[in-house]
Amino acid sequence: MLFLEQLRGELRKLFARPRTWMGYGAFIVMEAVILSVYKLEASKSYTQKMVERNGLDFSVYYSSLSVTFLIMLLSMFLLGSIYFALVAGDIVAKENEDGNLRLVFARPISRFRLLFVKYTAICLYTFTFVFFVGITGYLMAVAAIGWEGGLFVMEPKMKVFAAYPQWLDGATRLSMSAVGIGISMITLSSIAFMFSCFKIKPAAATIITLTILFVDMILQSFPFFKPYESYFITWRMSAWVFIMEQQISWPKITEAYAFLIGLNITLFTLGWLSFQTRDFKT
Repeated sequence: MLFLEQLRGELRKLFARPRTWMGYGAFIVMEAVILSVYKLEASKSYTQKMVERNGLDFSVYYSSLSVTFLIMLLSMFLLGSIYFALVAGDIVAKENEDGNLRLVFARPISRFRLLFVKYTAICLYTFTFVFFVGITGYLMAVAAIGWEGGLFVMEPKMKVFAAYPQWLDGATRLSMSAVGIGISMITLSSIAFMFSCFKIKPAAATIITLTILFVDMILQSFPFFKPYESYFITWRMSAWVFIMEQQISWPKITEAYAFLIGLNITLFTLGWLSFQTRDFKT
């Protein structure tokens, strides 16, 4: 009960900061832009050719589910990474910069307990944010296109192609993929959290995290790194796309997420070890 009370207080502090809410507004604007472009005749024509080229009925797969998948595919790594890194890189370093940690340590609480509460808050923020994007994107798509229709999935980079003509099947896969994205993006927040535990400024923690992410993505795109793509963090984070396959390859997904969970534990441990040796009282 004490842990939940501390977690509630940490979440209250987290959402009291304006930068925590910036991402919500940015994604709503981005969803509106994507939906507006998707409804243009040129975009509809391109989508129709792509769907019919694969022997599918355009009227079935031009739907709110397909738009929602497109929003989540395009936005989470590019735009979501900025706000996850911003919030997670701020949660420890900002309190140290403001001098709040000296007041916190006046109470009988261990540094591990303090960091674990903050890390749990960041994980909850990251996971729920993904569902916020999915739900708001779907509701906006329903308002513009309607709720009926199937789900069309094509992701050439991960070699995934699938089509679900029934709404229930498509909605189920989309919900499962949202869970996968949430778990994947916790790794990004874990990287920023680790740097936030170091003796650096909040902005530096955010910038270093984004640098690591974008360098990883750029190197992965080089042809001569193709045989080693499974060793890249962003490739492992993209494993959620495999949930959209017609026949889910659970061993492949389990391997990717076992790697990410192990990496998250390592990142938290490194941040805790660095935080444990710092002097906040003098």
